Amino acid sequence: MVTGNGKRRVVITGMGAVSPLGNSVESSWQGAIEGRSGIGPITRFDTTRYDVRIAGEVRDFKPEEYVPAKEIRRMDRFIHYAVAVSKQAACHANFQITPENATEIGVVIGSGIGGIETLTEAVLTIEQKGPDRVSPFTIPALLTDLAAGQVSIQMGIKGTNFAVVSACASSAHAIGEAMEIIRRGDAKAMIAGGSEASVCTVGNATFAAMRALTSQFNDEPHRASRPFDAKRSGFVLAEGAAAVMLEELEYAQARGANILAELTGYGSTSDASHVTAPAEGGEGAARAMEMALRSAGLTPKDIDYINAHGTSTQLNEKYETMAIKRAMGDQAYNIPVSSTKSMTGHMLGAAGAMELIFCIKAIHEGIIPPTINQEFPDPDCDLDTVPNEARRADVRRAMSNSMGFGGHNVALIVERFTQ
Repeated sequence: MVTGNGKRRVVITGMGAVSPLGNSVESSWQGAIEGRSGIGPITRFDTTRYDVRIAGEVRDFKPEEYVPAKEIRRMDRFIHYAVAVSKQAACHANFQITPENATEIGVVIGSGIGGIETLTEAVLTIEQKGPDRVSPFTIPALLTDLAAGQVSIQMGIKGTNFAVVSACASSAHAIGEAMEIIRRGDAKAMIAGGSEASVCTVGNATFAAMRALTSQFNDEPHRASRPFDAKRSGFVLAEGAAAVMLEELEYAQARGANILAELTGYGSTSDASHVTAPAEGGEGAARAMEMALRSAGLTPKDIDYINAHGTSTQLNEKYETMAIKRAMGDQAYNIPVSSTKSMTGHMLGAAGAMELIFCIKAIHEGIIPPTINQEFPDPDCDLDTVPNEARRADVRRAMSNSMGFGGHNVALIVERFTQ
């Protein structure tokens, strides 16, 4: 079905998630609406010498449920997670991939840092045992594009297949670009999302070295991620993956799919300002939101909820608040704005996809997830940030914001499906 602007309509028919709150969409969502923190002490390595000893780890994940046993050791964890959420999304959509439709389906999976754990292990092996002891599977395990590549291989998908790398905006970009691929008629369906396995020695130490992580809550990890709170002091490193099944509307209807929502808006801009800090005043993020509204044919009054990037850093929340006001005008004060990173931590390149799924669930369930750890109001963040407790609301349309080092800004809009 083609809209008045000549573009095909794109709907969401399946979702998959692995997060610090749970290894499925439902468990992650339940944790979010309960206001439960997924942050805890790091268990993957000895943190005795580290300033930061907490993170949002994925727990109790069983890769053998998704990946053939002989392949598990040949993949980094971020690939395990990507395959898992992609298979979850296809299963949720009841989408059968066959030789007849395989060439009409594509995959776009984003990641900020790919197989950093595998790279770390390879360097240690060279130093401790010598270069001849490095695994021949090191490169295929760590390359960022191999998340999408392995999803394609494991699921038999033969359409377009690539990675997006735009730091913490990666999976939002992946979903937006997948939507455009369907809109222009180059695929009937796409699996899109992001994956990250960043809780490792190098991930922790390097983000801490640039003072991006909070080190003030090692003894109270559940209080550490506090977006919009005046005493926020850095983000909490987290990991996981999320993906959605996108389909062209008529294709989905022809196979009798259960349509969860319609993806209607996508905006992507650059700050061209600073490597790590957002543009002053949130100028770039505001333009992404405005672009997404134009893409969807909507106005600020049409938006019922914004899932903010909300990293729990001083500059992000200050400038994102300003960006929302700039894009939404006076309506900004009437739109609930929450950051689910207060519970998941910052899943880096997987964050945007996870947060879009929370938007879809908010539309379906009529519940807006909270921003927990709101203890000390910040006068610079004076929007309705849904403090501490989930809220019942009629959410018809929601926007998800994502931003990344390098000045990347993405806004996605998802709507309740109507004919």
